[in-house]
Amino acid sequence: MQPVPFSSITLSAPLLQSLEMLGYTEMTPIQAKSLPFIFAGNDIIAKAKTGSGKTVAFGLGLLSKLDATVFETQALVLCPTRELADQVSKAIRSLASFIPNIKLLTLCGGVPQGHQVVSLNQHAPHIVVGTPGRIQDHLKRQSLSLKKLRVLVLDEADRMLDMGFEDQISFVVKQTSKTKQTLLFSATYPDSILEMSAHIQQSPVEISVDETHHEGQIEQLFFKAEELQKPLAVVALLAKYQPESTVIFCNTKYNCQVIENWLGQQGYSALSLTGDLEQRERDQTLLRFANKSCSILVATDVAARGLDIKDLAAVIIYDLSPDPEIHVHRIGRTGRAGQNGLALSLCAETELERAKAIETYQNTTMQWGKYPAGKTPKNTTLRPEMVTLVIDGGRKSKIRAADILGALTGEAGLASNEVGKIDIFDVRTYVAIKRTSANVALARLQNGKIKGRKLRVRSLG
Repeated sequence: MQPVPFSSITLSAPLLQSLEMLGYTEMTPIQAKSLPFIFAGNDIIAKAKTGSGKTVAFGLGLLSKLDATVFETQALVLCPTRELADQVSKAIRSLASFIPNIKLLTLCGGVPQGHQVVSLNQHAPHIVVGTPGRIQDHLKRQSLSLKKLRVLVLDEADRMLDMGFEDQISFVVKQTSKTKQTLLFSATYPDSILEMSAHIQQSPVEISVDETHHEGQIEQLFFKAEELQKPLAVVALLAKYQPESTVIFCNTKYNCQVIENWLGQQGYSALSLTGDLEQRERDQTLLRFANKSCSILVATDVAARGLDIKDLAAVIIYDLSPDPEIHVHRIGRTGRAGQNGLALSLCAETELERAKAIETYQNTTMQWGKYPAGKTPKNTTLRPEMVTLVIDGGRKSKIRAADILGALTGEAGLASNEVGKIDIFDVRTYVAIKRTSANVALARLQNGKIKGRKLRVRSLG
C-alpha cells in the first residue's frame, strides 16, 4: 500500500509534536489500517508481526482518549513479559511528551509490590502497562481499580496465551468497565485468540498486516557447527563480520551463561539476558546494550519479542528453535526501519530438521556459508563506543535529561556529541558517555552537583 502521512488523520497538537520529535512522518501499514477504527471507538483484533509499528498505533489511540484532569486509570496495556512492558511504557511516554501531567505506571513482577502500591496510592495513574499476573495481584488487593477504564490493549495476545495467562487475563477483564474499547494485537491467529476475542470484544474489526520493516533487508546465512564447535564458531563469525552490535539467541539459560563467559575470556564485551535476572539487572543490561556501552547481548527467547534496539547490526542464532515462527521473531530484531541486517544461524547435525522447517516456513532456500575453522581468532573488534554512568537520582528527585546534559556540558566541559542516551528511572539515571571522555565526566560529576545537589555517581563500564 502507498505510504500515508500522519498529517492525513486528525491528531491533537501535542501528539503531532511528539510524532515530529520522534521523526515519524508516514504511517506503517498496521497504523494506517487500524487508526481510523481505533479513533472511531471500534474494538479491533489485529494480526501484526513484531516491528510493524503496532505500539505507536495503540499508543496514539489510547492517548487520544485520555482526560489528564481525571485521576483514574483510563488505559491498560497487558504484555506477556517485563521486557515488552518496559518497551511499551517508554514508547507511550515518548508519544505523551507534550501532554502535561500524564502519569504512566509499569506494573510487573520481579520488583517489590510495596513500591508500586505507594505510587498507586499517591494518585491513580492514567495509564498502566503490565503483565497479567501482577495486574491481577493489585486488583485482588484493591490497590488498583479499572472501573473507569476506557481502553484495554492486549499486546502479543498469542504469546500471553502460550505462557498460560488465560485465567489472569479473564480475571482482569472482569474488573473493567463494560463500555471500554478493547484492542487485541497478535502475531498469529490461532483458534485460542478467536475464542478470547469472542469473550472479551464487541463486534471487533479484523485487521491483518503481514508486512514488516525488515522484509527483504536481512542477509541470512546458515553455518554447520556441532555443539562443541559452536563457541569457536561464534567468535569466528564475530571476527569475520565485525558487527558493531549483536544479539546472540540461545535456547537455554545455561548456554547463555556459557557464551557470555566464553566471549568475556576472548576480550569481547558481552552481557546475558535471562529470566533469572532481577528487574534492576534487566534494566541495566538492556540499557547498556541499547546505549552502546556493551557490544553483545546473549539472550533466551525472553528477549525475542518486544526487544527494540535501534540499528542492531547482527543476530546470531546459537541454538535453532524448534518453532520456525520464533526463528523469524529472532532474526527480526535486525534489519529494522529500512536498515540492512545480518542473521547468522549455527546448525548442528541434530538440528537439520529444524533448518528445513525454517526453510519451509519462510518459503525460501537457505544459504549456507563457512566460518574460518582452526584456532580461536583474535578479537579485532573495537571496544564499545560508550561507557554507562549511573546517578543515584531520578524522576522522584525531579531530575530531567536537560539537568544531566547541562552538568556534563557545563562544569564537566564535554561537548554535547560526547553524551549519548540518557535513561531516567524513578530513583536512578543512566547516561552513556563516549569512552574517551568517561573518566573526566565521572570525576566531574562525582565532585560537582546536579540541580544544586551532590549525588552519588559511578561507572558500570
